Amino acid sequence: MAQLSYEEARDELTKVVSALEAGGVGLEESLKLWERGEELAAICQEWLDGARAKLEAAKSEAESE
Repeated sequence: MAQLSYEEARDELTKVVSALEAGGVGLEESLKLWERGEELAAICQEWLDGARAKLEAAKSEAESE
């Protein structure tokens, strides 16, 4: 699977959470949704960590000038 953008991962994660909260799915499907949610949360966290690192690098560069 190609890497999702932050927005794509966030939107899909929102749908997964909504499906889990709504209930009405069996245990096997719930586990699949949970696992997908974990994957999507990791993708979002990776994007956020990257953005944070870029901001910190820019801040350090600006302070050293």
